[in-house]
Amino acid sequence: MPGPLTLRVHERPDTVPAQAWDALLAASPTPSPFLKHAYLDALHASGSAVPATGWTPCFLTLARADGRLEAGCVLYEKSHSYGEYVFDWAWAEAWERAGQRYYPKLLSAPPFTPVPGSRLLARSAAARAALLRALEDRAREDGRSSAHLLFIDPADQATAEAAGWLIRHGVQFHWHNRDAAPEAPAEARPYADFDDFLAHLSRDRRRKIGQERRYVAEAGVTLDQVAGPDMDTADWDFFYRCYSQTYAEHHSRPYLTRDFFAYMAAHLPTHWRLVRAWRGRTRVASALIALDPSQRVAYGRYWGATEPVRCLHFEACYHQPIAWCIAEGWRRFEGGAQGEHKMARGLLPVPTRSAHWLAHPGFADAVARFLDREGAGVAAYLDELSERRVFKALAEGRPAAAD
Repeated sequence: MPGPLTLRVHERPDTVPAQAWDALLAASPTPSPFLKHAYLDALHASGSAVPATGWTPCFLTLARADGRLEAGCVLYEKSHSYGEYVFDWAWAEAWERAGQRYYPKLLSAPPFTPVPGSRLLARSAAARAALLRALEDRAREDGRSSAHLLFIDPADQATAEAAGWLIRHGVQFHWHNRDAAPEAPAEARPYADFDDFLAHLSRDRRRKIGQERRYVAEAGVTLDQVAGPDMDTADWDFFYRCYSQTYAEHHSRPYLTRDFFAYMAAHLPTHWRLVRAWRGRTRVASALIALDPSQRVAYGRYWGATEPVRCLHFEACYHQPIAWCIAEGWRRFEGGAQGEHKMARGLLPVPTRSAHWLAHPGFADAVARFLDREGAGVAAYLDELSERRVFKALAEGRPAAAD
């Protein structure tokens, strides 16, 4: 690692040089569009992730004397645990029953975004370790109960484990295109179209998806898609109406403001794609898909409908995006947090990990024992899911069972 590095704490995303941050992100092992400077700045400028909503930015950067960033991380002081998708409510309750303050805690993750990727952005392993030490030092100096890195990649995990942080395991469901060399047999090459994908599913899965699509068609609903740069104000407005409706149905308020999506339209339009559902000329639902063109990965993000249509959620949020990924030759579609029901739509379980530092040794020991038990349960759950028949032939090469 070149020379001494200067640590700086940024209380607003816009005090971090945008070009330098994005270059650091691109140099990290697993970059994500949800850590782009424009995305993070939009969360703050739109009032979505700000102190008033429980997200107080305190981003960390390590820079050389010439100003080049060697490491950096998104970091927030959190006054609650909403919008994280790695649930620590029980930890907070136990700590506060003991007469201690769990909040504010420190959190490194893009707000409201359960997408795995690099959290400790760094140009080298040494810089990554130095950044984690700086984060831990800040937690100690400020008297924080804990610090958390959510949905980390393998490089972050290795660094955190070496520093004695606790690792927590979880599960998500992702769809993967086949990605074989051109000389590979036909059955190993990327899917030709959605029907080809369906043909490789088990009979029960094919039947279920076919039935879901028929329900939507018989309801008189048609769907189309529009790329982010081609979305007009009416598209964004209707999408936000649908997005807000989803939260209203769960008696809560949207995390993201309408202004946030105005920033996306203005500054990151190529990272979005809208699935629209129509009954005649009337819009009835929409699903907003996030895109990472550099990695050719799509992410299921936000959905809502103005009227109930049986199975429309599955069509808009899974079948349509997967069909588009196949048509465009994209590698992966990530379905977001939780959702075992996604397996019935061809998404398969993948492990996720987070890392946690707890200030009090006794509390850390209790959580470590809990994580050992939870981790064994997650491993057993993954084993159980892997035994469920989704595809005719599993990736390990076992022969296909006859339909």
